[in-house]
Amino acid sequence: MERPAWAPRSIDISVPSVSRIYDYYLGGSHNFEVDRDAARRAMEFMPGLPKIMQANRAFMRRAVRFATGEGITQFLDIGSGIPTFGNVHEIAQESRPGAHVVYVDNDPVAVAHSQAVLEGNEDADVLAADLLKPGEILASSQVQRLIDLNRPVALLLVAILHFVEDADDPYKAVAELRDALAPGSLLVVTHASYEGIPLFQEQAEGTVDVYKNIRNPLIMRSREDIARFFEGYDMVEPGLVPMPDWRPDTAPEDEDPYSFAGFAGVGRTA
Repeated sequence: MERPAWAPRSIDISVPSVSRIYDYYLGGSHNFEVDRDAARRAMEFMPGLPKIMQANRAFMRRAVRFATGEGITQFLDIGSGIPTFGNVHEIAQESRPGAHVVYVDNDPVAVAHSQAVLEGNEDADVLAADLLKPGEILASSQVQRLIDLNRPVALLLVAILHFVEDADDPYKAVAELRDALAPGSLLVVTHASYEGIPLFQEQAEGTVDVYKNIRNPLIMRSREDIARFFEGYDMVEPGLVPMPDWRPDTAPEDEDPYSFAGFAGVGRTA
């Protein structure tokens, strides 16, 4: 397999990556045949996966606009993925010129492309780090330069927590990040769930098995378990709901049925 010029030498292009699979679902070009093959196998069981990802991105953009409307000008996006149209910094800086954004991802391709996209933007940066090491994220030079933890921050954990197994205690990592944030900060979350998928669970489990086979387990949590990530936050109306139902720009009934798979919510620290 020929290595494209944009692919860092450090990555194994024979192994699928969840961020590159996500890029494929969104119609991006920064993915390899191994990623496309995994995505197509997952879509054999759940053909509406691209619709879910589109709803996820649309919610993220609405949540960022909500945050800027609340006066927040600092954004920490962990699990940011490969840049696509309508990134956090584009939405935030359009609404609030000078807004500061730090992207965090552990995928070298996502980090490399973020660096390219952000070249010349002094108010945004990218960090190669892991959600499960919040202390390293908070102590990084990128966060120290751009994020003032004494002022409210919007913490985005969009489509990342469902790739962290319970054994790795994602609740602990999220709580550590919460405790570092100033009052008035926001937590923005989307999370996969069997609830809302317009399929029998047995069929949807086929997609989960595909991710398990590529060693990136997809953890489908219940609404109750997802709500636990918001402990210590006051939920912003309308609460933890299917993605199209969170402060929609268009009538939710016009959305594809797959868009209602999983949950999205925003919480505010007291």
